[in-house]
Amino acid sequence: MKSVGAQSIWRRPDLSARWWPVFMRNMLVWRKLAIPSLVGNIAEPLMWLVAFGYGMGALVGEVSVGGSAKVPYILFLASGSICMSAMNAASFEALYSAFSRMHVQKTWDGIMNAPVSLDSVLLAEMLWAAFKALFTVTAILGVMLALGISHSPKLLLAWPILLLVGMMFSCIALIFNALAKGYDFFTYYFTLVLTPMMFLSGVFFPREQLPTVVRIISDWLPLTNAVEIIRPLFMDQWPQAPLRHGLVLLVYTVLAFWVALALTRKRFRS
Repeated sequence: MKSVGAQSIWRRPDLSARWWPVFMRNMLVWRKLAIPSLVGNIAEPLMWLVAFGYGMGALVGEVSVGGSAKVPYILFLASGSICMSAMNAASFEALYSAFSRMHVQKTWDGIMNAPVSLDSVLLAEMLWAAFKALFTVTAILGVMLALGISHSPKLLLAWPILLLVGMMFSCIALIFNALAKGYDFFTYYFTLVLTPMMFLSGVFFPREQLPTVVRIISDWLPLTNAVEIIRPLFMDQWPQAPLRHGLVLLVYTVLAFWVALALTRKRFRS
C-alpha cells in the first residue's frame, strides 16, 4: 500500500486527474449489475410516491406551500422525495459499496500501489456516488413525467442541483465510512441522522407544522435546503432564496469532503 506519509491529515487535498480511471473502474464493475441496481434504487421511492402520493393524497387533497400557494399532495411529495432519493442513493454507495472496496475487498490498497493518491481515490468515490444518485433520480424523474405529476420546463435545472445534492450527501457519508469498523455502524447513521432529517426537511409535510425551535434547526439541514430549491421548480416557479440555499449545499459539500478526507487519511495512516 502506498504510504500516506507523516504530514498533517488536514493538509490541502492532493487532487489530480488520476481520479478518472478510478471512477471508470467503478463504472465498469457497476455495468454488470446496472439493471438490478437501478431497480433496487428506484423501487422504494416509487412505492413511497404511489402509496402516499395517491393513497394519502386522495385524503389530504392539496397542501399549502409557503403559506399561500396550494398544490396537489402528490406534487408536494414528489418534489421532496426526489431529493430524498438523491440522498439515499448517494449515501448507500458512499457507505456500503465504498466500505467494501476500502476495507473488505482492499480495492483501494491495490489502486494506491499505482501512482494514485488516497485523495484522488476518495474524490473518485465521492463523484461516483454522486453520479449514481443522479442516474437514480433521472430514472425517477422520468417516471414522474410519465405519470404527469409535473411538466415544468424548469425541471431541466434540477439535474445540476441534484448532482450537487448527491455530492453533498456522498461527502457526508464518506465521513462515516472512514469511522466505520463494520457494516453495522452504518445503521446509526441511517437511524439517527438520515431518518430524522427526512421528517424534518419538508419531504412529507410542510415545515410550517413544526414547532418554532425545530423549524429553525431544520432551516439549516442539508436536505431542507435541497428541497427548498427543487420544490419550486416542480411547481414551475423560481426558488425564493436560491443563492442562500445553494451556498448552504456548497458549504456542506466542501467541509464534509475535507473532514472525510482527513479521517480517511488518519485511518490509512494507523
